[in-house]
Amino acid sequence: MKQKIGIFLFGAVGYGSIEIICRGYTHWSMALAGGTCLLLMFGISRRLGRHSVFLQALTAAGAVTAIELAVGLVVNVWLGWAVWDYADRPLNLLGQICPLYSFFWFLLALPVMLFFREGRPRARRRRAEG
Repeated sequence: MKQKIGIFLFGAVGYGSIEIICRGYTHWSMALAGGTCLLLMFGISRRLGRHSVFLQALTAAGAVTAIELAVGLVVNVWLGWAVWDYADRPLNLLGQICPLYSFFWFLLALPVMLFFREGRPRARRRRAEG
């Protein structure tokens, strides 16, 4: 349980920091989404440990995109907080998700999955890969 809380907090602070660096600001809801996404990535790395890091990152990008859509529908559409808007991006869905950001999530997920893979004890990693 402590490990999962730590992963959530690291994701919350980490993603909030990435947003501040890239956009100059963030919103508290993004910290919750970031923590949830990193925790989900951890679960994906455990569940798909026998598969390639590429497949794990692709799955994680899909999961992050789904969370982004769910959070966006709540905070942007339902509550009207205007935290982000992808309406000007090609192939966007309701201005909440788009292929470009799904690709960004994939690029972000690759090192995360490598980190989670390397963080596993060697014997357990061999069992998962074997």
